Amino acid sequence: MSQRFCWLLLLLIAVSLLLWYNHITKTIEVVLGLRGYVRILPPRSRSQYLALRCASCAVVSSSGQVLGSRCGREIDGHECVIRMNAAPTQRFEMDVGNKTTVRVVSHSSVRRLLQREAYFFNQESNTRYVVWGPERNMRHDGKGRVFNMLVKLAWKYPRAHIYTVSREKMMQCDRVFQDETGKNRRKSGAFLSTGFFTMIFAQDMCDSINVYGMIDGSYCSLTNSSSVPYHYYESNRLDECGMYRVHERVRRGGHRFITEKQIYRRWALQGKLKFQYPPW
Repeated sequence: MSQRFCWLLLLLIAVSLLLWYNHITKTIEVVLGLRGYVRILPPRSRSQYLALRCASCAVVSSSGQVLGSRCGREIDGHECVIRMNAAPTQRFEMDVGNKTTVRVVSHSSVRRLLQREAYFFNQESNTRYVVWGPERNMRHDGKGRVFNMLVKLAWKYPRAHIYTVSREKMMQCDRVFQDETGKNRRKSGAFLSTGFFTMIFAQDMCDSINVYGMIDGSYCSLTNSSSVPYHYYESNRLDECGMYRVHERVRRGGHRFITEKQIYRRWALQGKLKFQYPPW
């Protein structure tokens, strides 16, 4: 047996083992779930993690940038579609599609879901809801105001799939922000946005990610940047770039939208993440 043949055989074995390991890892994730996302169930029920893995995902921004995109059919063609907060699809199907696999929801947006709870937790009961929030609102000792709301919803709609981002996962997201910016999130006075948690979540769940309606970090500094609504479904509210500038400059309590988008650009260079519309 020649030395070249031995090396080829070893290479074939190594590739086969790598493919097998990758398959087994994904299978374990689907069976056991993603430990950073914990399902809310009634007492005496077994706790579950979010068990979902998708080959292709569309992340749909709530930005007015999606208006006129006509990307709805393309978005719905993905295996999984991830939306944010209570962004509606009705009347906007041509631009944003109507398929929803997961909604990543801010603690401050839970009340918007409650305003249409029969729709979100009954009619759209197959949608997974992943809710993030600070410890003071999500604590499990009876004093977490938002967590208590979610528990009541889980009792009222037992078929609903409601998950919370674990405390450990929240801390991990803070570490990611610090690793990427060199700044401590708390000391800088910033709050991570729902978009940031959505992008982290999508990378946990999806093999490939296409993003729709999200501008890059330099867009608002361009002289020809267009004025669009912050939310595509709220045409009379603040302009998107105006909102971004206010949050970027505020000393405490603001989201660092522009900074976060600069982080996404670096992630896109790794090949898993693509910005389809507008293209980056």
